Amino acid sequence: MPEPVPVAKVKELLADEATRRTLPREAALALQHAEGFARLSPEATDRLIAELRTLPFVDTPLAVKIADILPQYPEEVRLLFSKERLALDEEQLTRLLEIVAHHR
Repeated sequence: MPEPVPVAKVKELLADEATRRTLPREAALALQHAEGFARLSPEATDRLIAELRTLPFVDTPLAVKIADILPQYPEEVRLLFSKERLALDEEQLTRLLEIVAHHR
């Protein structure tokens, strides 16, 4: 399975490519989307993902989703974990939100 790419990295890659040539329509739309939704720099996103990965219940794809969304509320985190078949306890939820808030 390919490694997921955070929106901030997509923005950086497409912006770099746009300086070299005219992007195809789909790539230009993807760049526009990434510019609208990337809230951290690629470096800050990488640091956040690395810190989230230290939590035993967060895998890489989930860490990338969390870094892209930057949830603020427990309900948002629970939604992200709903497909993981894992119910977070309050301590895990609080720790995850503290990490995200520290990087916001």
